[in-house]
Amino acid sequence: MAVRFGAQGSVDRQVRVQGVPADSYPRLAPEAGRGAVRRVTVVGEEILGRPCREVAEFGTPELSRLVDDMFATLYVAEGAGLAANQVDVDLRLFVWDCTDEWGVRHVGHIANPVLDEVPAARRRLVEEMEGCLSVPGPYRPVPRTDHAVVRGFDKDGRPLVIEGRGYFARCLQHETDHLHGRLYLDRLARRERKEVLREMAASKDEVFARRAARAAELGK
Repeated sequence: MAVRFGAQGSVDRQVRVQGVPADSYPRLAPEAGRGAVRRVTVVGEEILGRPCREVAEFGTPELSRLVDDMFATLYVAEGAGLAANQVDVDLRLFVWDCTDEWGVRHVGHIANPVLDEVPAARRRLVEEMEGCLSVPGPYRPVPRTDHAVVRGFDKDGRPLVIEGRGYFARCLQHETDHLHGRLYLDRLARRERKEVLREMAASKDEVFARRAARAAELGK
């Protein structure tokens, strides 16, 4: 998920790492320092259009390396969240570093996530602008529920329950969609999708150049 307009300049009043409050946290997650930047897949690539496989082995060096690389890639692409199939890996896994409307910064990763069903009586849809690192450039309004709970596991197999409201709830839903083979484009009308793809074609070179500059800035 792409960072929304204005989010990058926000000041954190609180940080939650893997859903747990933390007294302090570095500007970049430690995983990013260990990780290598991978190429971000782009709409039209087959891996983005099909459901991902569940993570079957936890606590492996390969899974830890993937999480590290995904954080490094997330920061270079200046995103709020990133799914494994966006770095061409067919696994149900995503990472996030997302600041919500209340100034709370959320950082973490989750494997095999499952979103709780929101009861109809408590479901409130909010339409806000949404972008995607695999659709470089355009943003469009997309309706999402303003509250989300996702359950899964960390890279070592420990159970996780992550709750989000507002923009962070949107991030959790957006990334879970990726693992089902869905992009935010799939929630738009056909005409709107075509317009987004035209905008992307016009803006993607500029976005890619910005990512390359950011990688150099971070020494990646």
